Amino acid sequence: MTSATLCPVRDPNTLSNYNEFSTIHTTASFTIDFEKQSLIGNVLLKLKPVTRTERREVVLDTSYLDIHDVQVDGHPSRWDLLFRSEPYGSALKISLDEAVEDTGSFDIDIKLQTTKDSTALQWLAPAQTSNKKHPFIFSQCQAIHARSVFPCQDTPDVKSTYEFNLRSPLPVIASGLFTGAKDFQPGKAGVPGTLLYTFKQDIPIPSYLFAIASGDIATASIGPRSIVATGPEEIQGSKWELEADTERFVHAAEEIIYPYAWTTYNVLILPPSFPYGGMENPVFTFATPTIISGDRENVDVIAHEIAHSWSGNLISNASWEHFWLNEGWTTYIERRIIASIHGEAHRDFSAIIGWNALSESIAQLGETHEFTKLVVNLNGKDPDDAFSSVPYEKGFTFLYYLEKLLGKEKWNKFIPHYFTSFARKSLDSDEFKQSLIDFYSSDPTAASALKSLDWDAWFYAPGFPPKPDFDTSLVDVCYALAAKWESRSSDENAGFEPQAWDIKGWTANQVVVFLERVRGFKSPLKKEDANLMGTQYGFTKSQNVEVVSRYYLIGLKARDDNVYGLTVELLGKVGRMKFVRPFRGGGFRYRELVDVDRTLALKTFEHNRDFYNPICRGMVEKDLYGK
Repeated sequence: MTSATLCPVRDPNTLSNYNEFSTIHTTASFTIDFEKQSLIGNVLLKLKPVTRTERREVVLDTSYLDIHDVQVDGHPSRWDLLFRSEPYGSALKISLDEAVEDTGSFDIDIKLQTTKDSTALQWLAPAQTSNKKHPFIFSQCQAIHARSVFPCQDTPDVKSTYEFNLRSPLPVIASGLFTGAKDFQPGKAGVPGTLLYTFKQDIPIPSYLFAIASGDIATASIGPRSIVATGPEEIQGSKWELEADTERFVHAAEEIIYPYAWTTYNVLILPPSFPYGGMENPVFTFATPTIISGDRENVDVIAHEIAHSWSGNLISNASWEHFWLNEGWTTYIERRIIASIHGEAHRDFSAIIGWNALSESIAQLGETHEFTKLVVNLNGKDPDDAFSSVPYEKGFTFLYYLEKLLGKEKWNKFIPHYFTSFARKSLDSDEFKQSLIDFYSSDPTAASALKSLDWDAWFYAPGFPPKPDFDTSLVDVCYALAAKWESRSSDENAGFEPQAWDIKGWTANQVVVFLERVRGFKSPLKKEDANLMGTQYGFTKSQNVEVVSRYYLIGLKARDDNVYGLTVELLGKVGRMKFVRPFRGGGFRYRELVDVDRTLALKTFEHNRDFYNPICRGMVEKDLYGK
């Protein structure tokens, strides 16, 4: 008898036995039923043993799914859906008739449908869309929500190729290359007919990058290998916003790392309830409509999502405990892209904004909190609860520190090596560390510098990392104007009279830095000064949510009741978590509305409850009610 040899489990947030069997290909075949608000169909998983094992049981992650039937290699199989284990869902145990050879593979075919409790899917009625003509659905599977769409090994430590077969009465988008629409089926009794939309993803991806959307979608070209997709009424504005920079961003990233691997890079601008700035789904980034501000000032979100095409998508964190490997690297590459296009001063300017966001997150969590570490312990935790600016900005700071420590010329050589060595794989922080040490082992100076590095402090110490010496040339003018406002507010004889030209020629990000500086005053602005700022600088009429939301914070702090209603209106129009709860710093949150009028805050949330994405809704509930 041969003894079993098991691989270690690196991800504490999955119930699957992926250390014994690993998914290598996934075929998802669903009918998108808008009337029932359900995906109905089957998923076919091809698995192989990871190591030699005599186990005859596959365990998959599920959450709020109706499972109808399970077959293994075409034959009915015994299966059992266990009781829920919060926050991870219900394990699906599938029996194998016999042990599988370690060189073989087998198929598991599962018939299922999603339920109204799916945390990954948001169904929008026609009234919730911009033209109010058709329903809409989109998915958001990060971090552990793919299990509420189909049974899977819902961990970033497993990567699979994908095929999508999606039947819908409306156009469909998925995280694969489009391979066609066919097999029209006429509708009955006034129900519209459907087409089968097919997609293929030949580069292995983790389950959290599974993505679908369907609705009244129009498209337009924004570059030689890119399109934007959104509602018909928004398509021209979205095209204008993105066409100037998208290809420049992709090309800049290629110069830093190596050629783009996913063939096309496209952007889907979603309805306003989408909870994130962007989600890096391969082939099609899903993005918030708040980046379409009519001034091209918020398209850096696209630079970030393009950077994810290498960091996160080609190379993935092995678990959410090492999330900084996704987001820290992506933020670093994003700012390298910005530097290559706009200059080094703009990279540091973005980093200063990021440092402010990091400071706010650490202040909210507390400097000794587990979630302020670069590598966190998520055993028994919901990864969504750990989301903040920390993995983004503390991760960026670490990589920026390494660049300065080793010298940019040497560091630049490591970047393509790293993304080549771990392409199509998942890794943890220790593997990153060893890769870096090995790469510079023949360079005595670099090797000595890395040996002197306090790795444990960087990885496991809570609180702030060492603050870099940033170039402040682009923020100094912002701080100078803020100082004038502080003097005016504290001394009626300060002599400063605000004029519209105070901010003439500023970028939106400079305005954001100015507003965050004002918001940080020890004493709030006087009510009349807060109102004057909004009118003189045009903040009350701005279409840029990054600017408007921060101005409202200042007005709330000043107890300017002129912004109360505007704040409530904004919270009913924007579902991006950055603007409704603490996430990456900046923006408005319910917490500030609670500070001035808790009853109004609760009433506003309950009124907008169904507007928010399930992920966002659940997290705001925790903020407001402690659920």
